[in-house]
Amino acid sequence: MSSDTLTEPAPRLVEDPAELKVVPTRHYARWAAGAAVLVLIAQFVHGLATNPVWEWHVFAEYVFSETIVQAVWVTLQLTAYATVLGFLLGTVIAFMRLSRSPLLSTVAWAYIWIFRSIPMIVQLVFWFNLSALYKELGLGIPFGPVFWSVDSNTLIGTIGAAVIGLTLHQAAYAAEIVRGGVLAVDHGQLEAAAALGIPRLRQIRRIVLPQAMRAILPTAGNEIIGLLKGTSVVYVMSIGELFYQVQVIYGRNGRVIPLLLVATAWYVVLTSLLSIAQYYVERRYARGADRTPPPTPFQRARRFLTKESP
Repeated sequence: MSSDTLTEPAPRLVEDPAELKVVPTRHYARWAAGAAVLVLIAQFVHGLATNPVWEWHVFAEYVFSETIVQAVWVTLQLTAYATVLGFLLGTVIAFMRLSRSPLLSTVAWAYIWIFRSIPMIVQLVFWFNLSALYKELGLGIPFGPVFWSVDSNTLIGTIGAAVIGLTLHQAAYAAEIVRGGVLAVDHGQLEAAAALGIPRLRQIRRIVLPQAMRAILPTAGNEIIGLLKGTSVVYVMSIGELFYQVQVIYGRNGRVIPLLLVATAWYVVLTSLLSIAQYYVERRYARGADRTPPPTPFQRARRFLTKESP
């Protein structure tokens, strides 16, 4: 027997890739997990639809009632005031923390340490009772005569105390967010700007902050959403925001579950709107780093409908 007969024939090379048989990978664990999740979702939706405890007719009666809508407006006002004032103050504190002055840096660090250590509800109660500590607030010479004074309750009021408490609390967190964003900017750009003779303030306004916004926005958006939900703690001051009004209503009619569902629905809607706004603002500030950003959900839907249309 010759050696040629013992040699196995060489496999035939397939020149056309279309002749290859492609076997898709099977993910059995993924399919099982997806099926389990679908079953849980179906059970949850079925419970929402069939459980009488939810009392959807009570939910429909109150979700757009005048009292609830006014309470939502108060919640939005508190969130807007605390966000704007908190981030303005937080930006100042952040640059104080970054300052080369030991005094400014220490004061900023102490502020952040104190206001992050004290719970928000304690701060709100303190500002609500400020008149017990200072019956009058005035202007004058330090350690000298006072030229103008006014009663604390008249000057601040309940809403003012809530805004002050929320603002000071938010500023401590905003300062660290802004400081982290500023530190993320390459220091070499500041050196180049200084070499060109650009003033320090313009460097911060035109070079540092636009680039720092890419690092600031994701955390800042999350913080604002947390603040929106955190405004519910002002119920201790008897301010008519969303959660307080819901408590008042279910305290009268005893419909706790559907009224809590009303508050939940409004918080979900408001946080969703803030998330959408955050997405588009982040997309705008990312243009410098990503020249071809991915399409938005609306753009994807429009492309899909355009392809499907005859």
